[in-house]
Amino acid sequence: MNHTARAFWLRTPGEGEIREAAVTAPGAGEVLVRALYSGVSRGTETLVFRGGVPGSQYGAMRAPYQEGDFPGPVKYGYLSVGRVEEGPAELAGRTVFCLYPHQTRYVVPASAVTVVPDGVPAGRAVLAGTVETAVNALWDAAPLVGDRIAVVGGGMVGCSVAALLGRFPGVRVQLVDADPARAAVARALGVGFALPADALGECDLVVHASATEQGLARSLELLAREGTVIELSWYGDRRVSLPLGEAFHSRRLTVRSSQVGTVSPAGRPGRTYADRLALALDLLADPAFDALVTGECAFEELPDVMPRLVSGELSGLCHRVRYED
Repeated sequence: MNHTARAFWLRTPGEGEIREAAVTAPGAGEVLVRALYSGVSRGTETLVFRGGVPGSQYGAMRAPYQEGDFPGPVKYGYLSVGRVEEGPAELAGRTVFCLYPHQTRYVVPASAVTVVPDGVPAGRAVLAGTVETAVNALWDAAPLVGDRIAVVGGGMVGCSVAALLGRFPGVRVQLVDADPARAAVARALGVGFALPADALGECDLVVHASATEQGLARSLELLAREGTVIELSWYGDRRVSLPLGEAFHSRRLTVRSSQVGTVSPAGRPGRTYADRLALALDLLADPAFDALVTGECAFEELPDVMPRLVSGELSGLCHRVRYED
C-alpha cells in the first residue's frame, strides 16, 4: 500500500513550509522508514536556507535525496534517524540512520541505511553525519601522541573533532571559541577551553571550524613552526582573506583542506563511506556527545524555527527535530 508523508521544504530563501509527499510501498531491496528524529546541520543547512550556496557549487552541494534545486524550492537535509517499518527481515524494526531530508516517512534502498548500535540512543544518533565529518578530518590531520592541538570554532563539527581528539593519549586539546558558553560543552567533552585571545600557542596542529576569516587568521597565529591548519570550514558564497605574509613562509606553515565528501586517502586502504559512517555511529556510544544537542522542536515547528536558527535568535549546537507517531 502507499503511504502519505510530510516533508519540510525551503520554498524560497528565508521561507520554509511543510508539504504533503506520496510514499510508495517499498519494493525488493528497499525499506520504509518512519522518522523518529532528524538533526539540523546548522552550518550547511542555515547557509542553504538563506540562499547562500554559490551557483558554481549547486552540483557539489546536492544532498543524497534532495528534491528541487538551489536556491529553492528545495527539500534539503541529511541527518535522519528512524525505524524500519517494512523491508528485509534483518532490518525490520531496527533503528537506522539515513542521509535523508526532514520527512516523516520515506522509502530508500536498504543499502542507504545504517543500523544504529543498540548502545546508541536514537536521539543521539542524529549526530552521526557530523561525527563522520570529524572522523574524516582526523584521518586528514593524522594527529600524533603528545601533539599540542587547538580546535578553533566550537560549532557542531568543531566540538565533535575536539571530543575525538580528547581520546588521543598525551595530547593537549583546547577548544577555542568566542562564546564563553562553549566552556561548559568543552568540560562535558573532557577538553580544555579558551577564548581566542587566551588560547595556548605553539600548536603542532590546529583544526579550524569557525567559518570566519578571523578564526582562520587566529588559527595560523596559534601554530608552532612547521605546524598545520586543517580547514574544515565551508564559506559558501563568501570570500575570505588570509595573512600569508608576516611569518607564514619563514615558519613554514601549512593550510590544508579536509573534504567530507571524499574518504580521506589517509584512511585505511579499502575504507568506504559506509565504513566511515558505521565507525561514527559506534563512537556515539559515548554519552558525552549529548552535550552537542542543545535544542529541540517538533517537526511541525520547523518553518518557524529555521529562520530563528539562521538569525541566531536560537543559538547552540545541534538542533534536533522530533517526530510524533
